[in-house]
Amino acid sequence: MELRNVAIIAHVDHGKTTLVDNLLKQAGAFRANQAVAERAMDRNDLERERGITILAKSTAVEWKGVKINIVDTPGHADFGGEVERILSMVDGAIVLCDAAEGPLPQTKFVLTKALARGLKPIVVINKVDRQDARADEVLNEVFDLFAALGASDEQLDFHTMFASGRQGWADLTMDGPRKDLSPMFDLILSHVPQPTVDASAPFAMNASILEADNFLGRVLTGRIEQGVARTNMPVRVLRQDGTVVETGRLTKLMTFSGLDRVPVDEVQAGDICAIAGLSDATIPDTIASPEVTEPLPAIPIDPPTLSMTFRINDGPLGGREGKKVTSRQIRDRLFKETEGNVAIKVKVSDEVDAFEVAGRGELQLGVLIEQMRREGFELTIGRPRVLTRENPETGEKEEPFEEAVIDVDEEYSGVVVEKMSLRKGMMQDMRPSGGGKVRLTFHIPSRGLIGYHGEFMTDTRGTGMMNRLFLGYQPWAGPIEGRIKGSLISNSDGEAVQYALFSLQERGTLFVDPGHKVYTGLILGEHSRENDLDVNPIKEKKLTNVRASGKDEALLLTPPRRMSLEQAIAYIEDDELVEVTPSAVRLRKRYLDPHERKKHARRAESEAA
Repeated sequence: MELRNVAIIAHVDHGKTTLVDNLLKQAGAFRANQAVAERAMDRNDLERERGITILAKSTAVEWKGVKINIVDTPGHADFGGEVERILSMVDGAIVLCDAAEGPLPQTKFVLTKALARGLKPIVVINKVDRQDARADEVLNEVFDLFAALGASDEQLDFHTMFASGRQGWADLTMDGPRKDLSPMFDLILSHVPQPTVDASAPFAMNASILEADNFLGRVLTGRIEQGVARTNMPVRVLRQDGTVVETGRLTKLMTFSGLDRVPVDEVQAGDICAIAGLSDATIPDTIASPEVTEPLPAIPIDPPTLSMTFRINDGPLGGREGKKVTSRQIRDRLFKETEGNVAIKVKVSDEVDAFEVAGRGELQLGVLIEQMRREGFELTIGRPRVLTRENPETGEKEEPFEEAVIDVDEEYSGVVVEKMSLRKGMMQDMRPSGGGKVRLTFHIPSRGLIGYHGEFMTDTRGTGMMNRLFLGYQPWAGPIEGRIKGSLISNSDGEAVQYALFSLQERGTLFVDPGHKVYTGLILGEHSRENDLDVNPIKEKKLTNVRASGKDEALLLTPPRRMSLEQAIAYIEDDELVEVTPSAVRLRKRYLDPHERKKHARRAESEAA
């Protein structure tokens, strides 16, 4: 059977997964009466809740006798490691771009990787049915982006389609019939080349996706680069340095059809398949016949830029809400994560019962923490820190920088420019983007953006949009001011009382409700001033038998500020931790005892001096 392997790549929310839904439906992957969830490729609970793709997934359809393997990739920059691996499995790419928003940072990232691989992408201007669509302008912007990224003449002569993934149509021109997606299928068949592979050579493939299956164990997905895979054939696994990891047999061989994995006895070179039966193979190992001695080349993955400390929960409420609380269980889970997620690195920390976890960004590590808490883990998480390096030529200290593209209403552009400049952001571009909005582009240190998103949403009254992309390492930008307000800290253990909280709310913004469990060192809220303040949240009203002359006032509390996991991680300072359990996210001081806190604060001041 003829084959085509194609990846769908785009910025977050530009409509990749919705388009794949309609490609599957129109290719006959579902029965006429089959109930199919919206965004069927997003099978993970977290993906459905957040409305984003986190893991790359493969699917396949048949069109005019040709099998088309389609890989849906994440659109968020934090999950760029998934995209880098997937591009080694495909021979073509569909670059999706929103007809109103135009090319954004992640469009630039995935396009850079695709062009470097020598792929000739098909550009699809999606969502042309939007009221604010500007398809022709966006097409010009995409062409400019291709040119700026150094595309070859052949790559610059790309094919273009105009589409609405939600309505299920794509056409070669704006005034086409708008009927279905068959023009897109036909363009894939005519434009994406067949895999150039050697079917007569010994079997070899690179593992690109790793999953755990309750029945099959480790399931590795990748494209067969040469030879033929057969069920029960002997294989060995080679690392990138040529060492043999293990030998075994392919107990199960599966190809993709629609949303399902179908067991087969044989898979030809060029096809994407999933294999089971190996216990130690991981990404990007080479799985090959015993006569193969050299591993296949693997794409290098960009290094992580952000690190957090994962510790055991040693607070007074530790062990009450979770089932997995020991450092050994946390260690095993983190090292298991590194096998399937090559963008994450883990090492044992200098602290007791703690691990340094490095990744691409706050969202990527936040998703890992959210998955762990749902599995029953209890953790405390430290403030994110950027990973610096020393320039080998100049000896200068360097830190990661990001490109931030911000869309805001014109009236809020002034305050955004001011806040970004305080965080060492350097403006590169400022242009109107239509509808009374302005697009601002900054180059800014990664640490300058930690904790800024919540402030940004407040400054823009919830209307601003910020997209960011790792730019590279540049010289250290100097000190950046952190949070300017202190914390309200509990000095007692027990349950918060309405009477006490009523008198505390004038001191700042509260994070807790009456009845909330509190302990010494727990952060109850944000102080209205710069200093930390120890307060008593369990103080009750003294009752006497003397009747009061006036009626007691109704104690009305302002609703507390609720923080998501990512917001809590971005909020804390260096001397604070986020306590994460299956049922709660709490903020606390690193040292719970107030005397211990003062002692460490004095020591830090003397070291700084």
